[in-house]
Amino acid sequence: MATFGTLSDRLADTFKNLRTKGKLSAADVDGTVREIRRALLDADVALDVVKEFTGKVRERALGDEVNKALNPAQQVVQIVNEELVQILGGQQRRLEFAKKPPTVIMLAGLQGAGKTTLAGKLAKWLVKDGHTPLLVASDLQRPNAVTQLQVVGEQAGVPVFAPEPGNGVGNPVKVAKDGVKFAVQKQYDTVIVDTAGRLGVDAELMKQAGDIRKAIDPDEVLFVIDAMIGQDAVATAKAFQDGVDFTGVVLSKLDGDARGGAALSVASVTGRPIIFASTGEGLDDFEPFHPDRMASRILDLGDILTLIEQAQGAFDEEEARKVAEKFATDTFTLDDFLSQMQQLRNMGSIKKMMGMLPGAGAMKQQLDNFDEKEIVRTEAIIQSMTKKERVNPKLLNGSRRLRIARGSGMTVTDVNQLVMRFEQAAKMMKTVAKGGVPNVPGMGPIPGAGFTGGRGKQQPKKKGSKSGNPAKRAAENAAIASGEKTATDAAASGGSGFGLGGGKTPAAAPTAEEMAALTKFLR
Repeated sequence: MATFGTLSDRLADTFKNLRTKGKLSAADVDGTVREIRRALLDADVALDVVKEFTGKVRERALGDEVNKALNPAQQVVQIVNEELVQILGGQQRRLEFAKKPPTVIMLAGLQGAGKTTLAGKLAKWLVKDGHTPLLVASDLQRPNAVTQLQVVGEQAGVPVFAPEPGNGVGNPVKVAKDGVKFAVQKQYDTVIVDTAGRLGVDAELMKQAGDIRKAIDPDEVLFVIDAMIGQDAVATAKAFQDGVDFTGVVLSKLDGDARGGAALSVASVTGRPIIFASTGEGLDDFEPFHPDRMASRILDLGDILTLIEQAQGAFDEEEARKVAEKFATDTFTLDDFLSQMQQLRNMGSIKKMMGMLPGAGAMKQQLDNFDEKEIVRTEAIIQSMTKKERVNPKLLNGSRRLRIARGSGMTVTDVNQLVMRFEQAAKMMKTVAKGGVPNVPGMGPIPGAGFTGGRGKQQPKKKGSKSGNPAKRAAENAAIASGEKTATDAAASGGSGFGLGGGKTPAAAPTAEEMAALTKFLR
C-alpha cells in the first residue's frame, strides 16, 4: 500500500538487522525500539501514540516471551505486529444495521476528503452485499456537489435523492430529513447521506452537521478522513468527535504517496474504529478495514486473506470447474485463456494484488515496472483471431500471424510470444490437472516432487572413461569395451582410499579408429 510504503521499508530494514542475532541483549532491543520510533515519527504518527506503542514493544521485548524464544527476532516482529493491530483498533468492526429498515448512514468530514466519491463506493459495496441503498444529496454548498453525486450514483447503479440543485441553494437539513422519508416510502433498506464539508473546521460546519444528525438520527456516522493530510488528521478527528461525534472512521486515498502515518493515530486517539478503507479512484477500490491485515501489510507480511476474498468475488466457481475439466481433457482454448484473463482483470489492479503477497516489498522495482495494460494488449491479439484459430492455434501460420498483428496493432513477435505463453500454460495446467508436477520454464522440474512413494528408479550410469587426457581416455574406453579393468577400476576395487596397494593393469592398445580420432584431436 503506497501510503505506508516508506514506513514498511524502514521497519523491514530494522527487522533485517535483528535476524542476524541469535540472542537479543537489552542494547539490541533499545536500538530496535529507537529505529521503530524514528520510523513512526517520520511517517507522521502522533507523538503520544508513538510513545505508548514503543513503550509497550520495549516492555514486551525485554520480557520472558522473547528471552525464552527459540527465535528472538521473529518474536519481536510478532510483538510489533500485535501492538500495531492494537493501535489500528484491535478487532474488525462491521457496520451496524437497524433492526427496522432503513439503516441511516451519515458521512461527515472536511471538504476534499472524498466523501461524495466514497458515498458511491459504499453504495456499490452494499449492493454487492444484497442491500438496496439510496444516496441523499445534502451537500448543497460545494459547487456541483449534487451533480457529482448523481454521476457517481449512476456509475454505481444506485438511485440518488436530490430535490435541490445545490450550489448554495436549498436547506441541507430538510433534504436529509425528506430523503429518509422517501427511503421509507420506497422501501430502500439503507440511506447514505452526503453532507457538506469545509476547508477547515469551523462553527458553521459543526452546526450544520449537528443539525443534520439531530434531524435524521443516523445509525452510523462515518468520519471520512484523507490519509494524506498528516498531523492535521488527529486535530480534525478530535474536533469532529467533540462537535458531531461519530461512530466509525473511513480512511480515503490510501493509494497516495504521502507518509500517511497520521491515519494510524486516528483509532487510538479517538477511540473510534476504522470501518472502511478506500484504496483507489475506482468505485471497486473499497474494502472493509481489518486491523490485523493492515498491520501485516505494513510489516510486509502479506495479506493473503483479502487476496482470496477478491478472487472468490471475481471468479465464477462453475466456470473454474469447467476450465479445470478442459485442462484435464486437453480442450483448453485461447477463448478460455481470454476468459480467465478477463476474470483476473475484474479482481482489480494486479499491482495491488501482488502487493498483498508476503515479501512484496522486496519486489518493489518489479511491481513498479509492471505494465497493467499487458492484459489489454493480450485481449486485443486474441480478439483479432477467428473462432477456428482460437480453438486450434496450430492453424496460425506466418500469414495468419501477420494479419492478427495488424488487426490488434501489435507485432508478429508479440503474437508469437502470446501463442508460446498459451502453450506453456496449457501444458503446465494439464500436468497439474492430472496430478503431476509441472516443469516450470527456466527452472526445470521441482526437486523431490513427482514421485508417488519412495525414491524413483535411478538410471544406470553410463560407463566410460572420464579422463581429461585423450590418449588415456581412448585406452580406458577400449579396456571397458573388451571387459578388462581400467587402472581406475583396479584402484577402486583393490587399493586404499589414498591410491595405495592397488595393482596396475596394463592398458590395451587403442584401436585404429581411436588412434585416428586422437591424431585428429592433437592436430
